[in-house]
Parts: sequence; structure tokens; C-alpha cells
Amino acid sequence: MTILDNIIADKKTEVANRKKLVTIDDLRTAPYFSRKCISLKDRLIASSSGIIAEFKRKSPSKGWIHEEADVVEITSGYDEAGAAGISVLTDSKYFGGVPEDLTAARPHVHCPILRKDFIIDVYQLFEAKAMGADVILLIAAALTVDDTLELARQAKALSLEVLLEIHNREELVYINDFVDMVGVNNRNLKTFEVSTNVSLELAGLIPDQFVKISESGISSPETVNVLKNAGYQGFLMGENFMKELNPAKALTSFVEKLKKRTNH
Repeated sequence: MTILDNIIADKKTEVANRKKLVTIDDLRTAPYFSRKCISLKDRLIASSSGIIAEFKRKSPSKGWIHEEADVVEITSGYDEAGAAGISVLTDSKYFGGVPEDLTAARPHVHCPILRKDFIIDVYQLFEAKAMGADVILLIAAALTVDDTLELARQAKALSLEVLLEIHNREELVYINDFVDMVGVNNRNLKTFEVSTNVSLELAGLIPDQFVKISESGISSPETVNVLKNAGYQGFLMGENFMKELNPAKALTSFVEKLKKRTNH
């Protein structure tokens, strides 16, 4: 069993338990359910930095990164620092997040929010909408091609944008017309080794109708510029900021360095 296998097994149990407590009809009456979603795809196309700043307290590979992190303080700081979008981890066991983190961040953030979780059930799409998310993540390695298509279709029916995450050439077949953005995770989910060469290798193989996002292992403006030249418009960065005492300040500094490099 890989870490991903364990996560998915736990997620199935977790979702089954949550369904017993809150029905889809209950979720439909949540205050944020009827709000109009903000397009992350459009924001990335218009953004000079393309940075999606992530809020996560821990990860399976690194353990606790920022255990006492305050979600409102950090996400609102990210927003002010010019993030094109914000990713909020809502998985508890492996990433130290809770769905309430996203709901707490929503009124303080004016950019799109991605619900970062392991989505395996349509129920979680309704949850994401009720939380105030604008975008959901579908991880190819955790799903079948048919499941991905159905979840992406249902997400679009709820006016949620879809970010599909792939890791290798074999997963290119998961891309479908209901997907808005294709993310390439530079972290191997089996070995947890990280290399941005994965993004560079897959860049030309992803159809240009999809906004391309590079995820994981990005820590320097130079890397962002190399990835931009390869066709990426979005850069998902979490650990690089979250390991700092003030993640929003770290993002501000990174964006300034990026602007200097771009202007030279």
C-alpha cells in the first residue's frame, strides 16, 4: 500500500461518515452554496505572477510544517500580497486541515479558492460549493478515467472549476472537456521525490486549451520563469511559504523578486 492508497481508503470512510451527519440537501442550504464562483482560470491568464499560494499545516512527507497557522491571517495576507488564487487543504489526518478552514477564509479573501482534498465522491463537490470554494481538485492517480469524467461533469454543473492533477504521460488520458486547468505534480506520489523536470517533460503534451499549472517543488523565481517559458501560467506553492513565520510576507518577497527577474 502506498501513502496514496492509505489516504484514499481513509477518505472513503471519512466521506461515508460525513454523509450520515450532513445530507446534500443540507449542503444546498449553506450560505455560500448560492454564491457566484470566481474563475481561477481567468485570474491565472490575467496574472503576472500566476502564483496559487497554499495554506497547509502539514504533509505526509514532511510532517508538521506550521502547526499553529491561522487560516484567516495567512489567506487574507496571501490575497493582499497578490496571489492569483489560494489553495486550502481540507484533509485532516494527513494535512492538518478541516473544511471549516476554507469557510473561515472565504469572507476575507477576494480571489478564487481551491478546495485541496482527495475528491472521490460527488458528495464532496457539494461540500466544496457549500464551503465557498471556486475550484476543486481531481487527482488522476486517485481515480479512474470514468470517475474523473463524471466528477468533472458534476463539478461544472455546480459552476465549480476543475483542476485535474496528473503526474506522468500515462495520465494524459484523464484530460476531458469538463476540465479547466491541468496541473502537473512534480512530486512522485509513490516515492515522494520531487523534480520540476516532470512539468517540463509534460508541458508540450497537454493541449493548449487548458491552463497549465505546475505544482510542488517550486522555490525560486528562476524556476517559475523556466516553467513560464515552457507554457505554464500557474504555480502552486505551499511549503515554500508555509515554512516561514510569516507566509504572506514570504509571498510578497517572492513576487517582488519575480517582477525584478521578469523586468530584466
